[in-house]
Amino acid sequence: MPDTAVSPRRAVRRRPSSGEAAGETLTERAYRVLEEEIVTLALAPGEVVSEALLSDRLRIGRTPIREALQRLARERLVRIMPRRGIVVAGVDVREQLRLLEVRREVERLMARTAARRADAAQRDRLRAVADAMDRAAADGDETAFLRLDRELNLLVVEATRNEFAAAAMALVHGLSRRFWFIHWRQSADLPEAARAHAALARAVAEGQPEPAAAASDRLLDYIEAFTRATVSAGA
Repeated sequence: MPDTAVSPRRAVRRRPSSGEAAGETLTERAYRVLEEEIVTLALAPGEVVSEALLSDRLRIGRTPIREALQRLARERLVRIMPRRGIVVAGVDVREQLRLLEVRREVERLMARTAARRADAAQRDRLRAVADAMDRAAADGDETAFLRLDRELNLLVVEATRNEFAAAAMALVHGLSRRFWFIHWRQSADLPEAARAHAALARAVAEGQPEPAAAASDRLLDYIEAFTRATVSAGA
């Protein structure tokens, strides 16, 4: 199956990400901004960029940009081509389905573990994310949804307190969010997606390991069905 084509009309500049996080380094800022631009197609699959271009546009030095690009390359969102530039990675349904095999097993473990280990502040933040997911769905705001999805992923990873699970999930979440952004208008139901994410957030927040694991499975069931539906939608 060939890489999924991306309509030029979809690869539009999205509004900028939310303000700089407290204590954020320049490398972390560069990574956050570039990751969101790749996920939301402001940097479209196949687009060629350079450290110099990105440094000038983001007004961040080339060393932080280089470090951010190296992280994005490890996460398979860009390909660094020596002496040729940096290419935003393509999108492939087969790759996405293989990725979901890993996500299902690791995220079930993480949901169960996070429900046990989350502290009071993390549980409050998870409840706030769930409520914000509901609002994003009601408003049809896909960019807000994607940011909340990223925040939920990071919160669960943080609450799990397992660096090996964190490393595994760092390799898949950006790819998954970008795939969803490309196809959601054709194949996704934003309110259903938000409900599935919010249910996971609330189960973890309430400290319910088995319901959290079940919510994770239901979320992955939805994501897998959505992924397979993109094949029919593109036929």
